[in-house]
Amino acid sequence: MRRLSARFLVEGTAEGLLTVWSTPLSFWGGFDSADGRVIDRSHPAFGTAVAGRILAMPSGRGSSSASSVLAEAVRRGTAPAAILLAMPDPIIAVGAIVARRLYGRTCPVLLCDPADFGQLADGARAEIRSEDGLAVVVLGEGPPPPRA
Repeated sequence: MRRLSARFLVEGTAEGLLTVWSTPLSFWGGFDSADGRVIDRSHPAFGTAVAGRILAMPSGRGSSSASSVLAEAVRRGTAPAAILLAMPDPIIAVGAIVARRLYGRTCPVLLCDPADFGQLADGARAEIRSEDGLAVVVLGEGPPPPRA
């Protein structure tokens, strides 16, 4: 297991499989909050479902309305379990903050060092936790074992 330091933009804990993209996504017009899939036909991950996964992407892209789409996805349970970013994105953070405030549901948003971001592997198991007030990303080797 490897541990990466990160900084919380929105605090919380999560665990799941990583979905790693090199291309940013705008939740507004690019993501369907009803089913948790990428609907931007120009995005390389078009059709991919990210519900319950830890989404890693360089940043968000686009409209301030993306906050409302992310908040709605968190409410519906179709959002990523957490979002790791290489660059700060206040629009994504606001969506997660609004979801926590209005719906009492959490989607942690973390800022990762760009060098560490480059080492994230798609499909790897990851856990987001807080240790002494600091964000820690614990990376495992692969998918978690099936639950009995």
